[in-house]
Amino acid sequence: MATDTTILNQIIYIIGEITLIVIAGVFFFAVLMVILAWLSIRRGKIYFPSFLKAGMVLVEGLARALFKLFGLEDNQVHAFFIQLHNTLNKKAFAAVPVSERAIFLPQCLRSAQCPAHLTPEGLKCRCCGLCTIGHWLPAFEQMGYHVFSVPGSSFIKRMVKKYHPKAILGVGCITEVKEGLEMADKLGLISMGVVTLKEGCVETLVNWEEVFEIAVAGVDPSRVPKDLILPDGKPAPG
Repeated sequence: MATDTTILNQIIYIIGEITLIVIAGVFFFAVLMVILAWLSIRRGKIYFPSFLKAGMVLVEGLARALFKLFGLEDNQVHAFFIQLHNTLNKKAFAAVPVSERAIFLPQCLRSAQCPAHLTPEGLKCRCCGLCTIGHWLPAFEQMGYHVFSVPGSSFIKRMVKKYHPKAILGVGCITEVKEGLEMADKLGLISMGVVTLKEGCVETLVNWEEVFEIAVAGVDPSRVPKDLILPDGKPAPG
């Protein structure tokens, strides 16, 4: 009987040691992930993106707590994950024919005097010149994109269900883009995101050059408008 108790105590002791080793291993792995992410954010260059994304999935909760210890704000972390997502999806996005892609723009980019009306497919831009959407919409459509200006994720889901794009490019505030990319992953879509330069409900801003550079990936150069000018007067990158 005493022998059985000794063996049981040894087993419990071994299990306890293994548990401590696993906990310590997970902790140090999470620290490694956060250090890689922190360096990537500070230096503007993503290190080991595939490894980093897979690792973050494994230790997401602990990593978020450690991010705060490293002095990183939630928006910085979200922006990093969006950049990481785009980096990993860039080649796959470019490989999808442009006819099977869609661009979703937020209605907050429009002018406060916008004359467009909301339809079952979002706002129908009149290209009136009051905002930059009308400047870019024809260019994206000439490339072959389905372009939608929508007020929320319910419209995105509806248009995805109706038109069945295989890849989407979404623009929005940092929270909307983060949630949109997560939604796209669940729907099995290849997605890219661009965060607006300021948040708000009307007359927000976006770096159209960044949107354009993503949009032209993999597009036949003959379909890209040659005379497209950026809103700041500079020619769009070719």
